[in-house]
Amino acid sequence: MKRFRFKLEKPLELRIHREREMKIALGKAVGTLSVIEHNLEALARERFNAGEERFSPAYGTADILVHDLYIRRLEETQDRLLQEAAAAELKVEEARDEYLEASRDRKVLDKLKEKRREEYRKTMETEDIKNMDDIAGGLSARKLLGGRDI
Repeated sequence: MKRFRFKLEKPLELRIHREREMKIALGKAVGTLSVIEHNLEALARERFNAGEERFSPAYGTADILVHDLYIRRLEETQDRLLQEAAAAELKVEEARDEYLEASRDRKVLDKLKEKRREEYRKTMETEDIKNMDDIAGGLSARKLLGGRDI
């Protein structure tokens, strides 16, 4: 019995490789976004703490002014991080779309391969049945020809 060979195996391997690369790119984009979100959370905590400390009884007018400037800098950093987060979200969406496209392309060839494998299996079963029938039919024909076993 000859072995099953899928003629589009190389393109399938290339699509699997491309899908893997797109998955890695998606992971990197999601990782970048999560780092930015983590930085935003830390910045929010820092801003809250600075706001609470600003009017501490131990501070004078100069200290309050310094805290106001620090809070303003934190707000500017927050604005910058929010812009970076928006850009990172766009990159995540692009990477997700590319990954889904690569995954769809691979699945198309996988389904075709499975369909061809099933056709091959059915063909081989049919040939085996024909061969068995020929062998079984040959035995009865030999018996009719004289009872000789060949």
